[in-house]
Amino acid sequence: MNERAKAACVIVLLLVELFTPLGAAAQEPAKVPRIGYISTSLAANPHIVDAFRHGLHDLGYVEGRNLVVEYRSAEGKLERFPALAAELVALKVDLIVAANTQAALAAKQATGTIPIVFAGPPDPVSSGLVTSLARPGANVTGLSSLPTPELIGKSLQLLAQAAPGRTRIAALWHRDYPERTQADILAAVDSAARTLGMRLQSVEARGGPENFDRAFSEMTLARAQALTVLTSVLFVSERRRLVDLAAKHGLPAVYPVRDFVDDGGLMSYGPLWTDLYRRAATYVDKILKGAKPSDLPVEQPTKFELIINLKAAKALNLTIPASVLARADQVIER
Repeated sequence: MNERAKAACVIVLLLVELFTPLGAAAQEPAKVPRIGYISTSLAANPHIVDAFRHGLHDLGYVEGRNLVVEYRSAEGKLERFPALAAELVALKVDLIVAANTQAALAAKQATGTIPIVFAGPPDPVSSGLVTSLARPGANVTGLSSLPTPELIGKSLQLLAQAAPGRTRIAALWHRDYPERTQADILAAVDSAARTLGMRLQSVEARGGPENFDRAFSEMTLARAQALTVLTSVLFVSERRRLVDLAAKHGLPAVYPVRDFVDDGGLMSYGPLWTDLYRRAATYVDKILKGAKPSDLPVEQPTKFELIINLKAAKALNLTIPASVLARADQVIER
C-alpha cells in the first residue's frame, strides 16, 4: 500500500471514530433512579422502613447500586412536611414515597408531575389525595389503611373479651383527617360499642401532646373503664406517653398499630403495616418501569394482626382469656 493509500485509510478511520456514537463502542451506564421517602420519624419506626427496603430488594433494587433513596424525616414535627417535600422536588427525584396523609398532601402540593406513592392514609379520597380508589387520577396512588366499621368492631370486640365487664369505653381521637372521615370513624366506633353493650365517651386530644393529661382527666371524670385509641400520626409519634397514661389511669386499651404494644401497651389490632410498606415497593417498581400512577388503583390492607402484651395485662390485674390468646399473632411476655 502506497503512502497516499495509507493516508486515506487513516482519514477514514478518524472520520468513523468521530461520527460513531459513544454507545456503539461502549454502553453508557444506565441512569440510576433517585426516589424520595418522607416519614414522620425514621428512628421511631425502623421496622416500617426496613419492610419497604426489603420490598425493594425482593424486586431487584439495591440501594447505592441501582437505586438511590433520599430519606427525609420530620422528626415528629408535621409542619416540616411541606419543606421536606419541596426539598425532594428541588433534587428532581423520579418518585416520592409518603408515609402518611400529611406527608402525601405536602408532596402533592409541591408537585403535580413527579409520581407520589403513599402508604397508610386511612381515607385518601376524602383527604383529596386521589379522585377514587379505582381511578386515582393525577400523579398520586398507593395503599390505604381505611379503618372500616368491620375492623373497628373487631377491635372493640377483642378489647371486650380481653377485659370483660368493662361497659364504659373512651375513644381517644385527634383531628388528623377531614371532618367527614373523622365523623365516619367515630360513628363506626359508637355503633360497634352499642352493639357490644358498651357506652362510648368520645375524647378529642386537642392540639399537641401537652394536652394528653387533660384528655385522660376527662376519661376519669366520665368513669371510663377501658380505652380505644384511634389512628393518628401524632398518637403513633407520642405512643409511649399515651401507653404510660393509660397504665397510670388503669385503663385496658386497644391500639391501632403494634408499635404501642411493643412499647408496653396492652393490645393492638389492625393492618399489618410492614406488609403495606413492602407492597408500596411494588408501586415504586411499576412506576419506575413506566406505569402511570393514575392507572394504578389504590389498594387496601389484606393482612391484619392481633398483638397482646401479657406484662401490661399483669400490671392491670387482667387475665387474658385463653380463647383471646389463641387468636393472637404474637404474645409479648417480657
